[in-house]
Amino acid sequence: MGLDNMEIMKTSIRAIMDNIESAEELLDEDIINEFENIIIESENVFVTGAGRSGLAAKAFAMRLMHLGLSAYVVGETISPAINAEDCIIAISGSGETNTIVSAAKIAKKRGSKVLAVTSYPESSLGQLCDGYLLVKGRMQQEKDDKNYMKRQINGNYTSLTPLGTAFELTTLVFLDAIVSELMEKMHQTESDLKARHTVLE
Repeated sequence: MGLDNMEIMKTSIRAIMDNIESAEELLDEDIINEFENIIIESENVFVTGAGRSGLAAKAFAMRLMHLGLSAYVVGETISPAINAEDCIIAISGSGETNTIVSAAKIAKKRGSKVLAVTSYPESSLGQLCDGYLLVKGRMQQEKDDKNYMKRQINGNYTSLTPLGTAFELTTLVFLDAIVSELMEKMHQTESDLKARHTVLE
């Protein structure tokens, strides 16, 4: 018997929240500190991601700008050349997205730091990075979850979080949490961030 529309929506929300909570358990304080310190110490911070991961990257770049950091989105017309004093934050759940790995390779050749946001630190992107944020996505969850098939049979459909949804939304939440820690480290208040918010919209 199928689920009605409201139950599908509620089940999907629970699946996304469960993914965020289970992913939180994988966070490592030392790794997060290194990730944040590289951002703070960089002259310019570049962010990149494909598709919906790119939208999460843009949201993070905006918050970095609000923090007073020099932040750019790769591919935008105003983005300058990346140099050794800079870092790039590359977002890819698989760590194998061609355009993202390519951008990371170019940045590495130019001497800049590479930060990865990925579900697979052992991936091609992970091998290039100087620091990473581990974000558990649906595919990793299915691979690691021994009860996955049982839950599917019982109607608890992980597929109600389509494609990369679990990764993208968890990335968005985790990066916002990084912003909160950066605010503390950089002695920034919400008023400081608000003062840098655009007034042209």
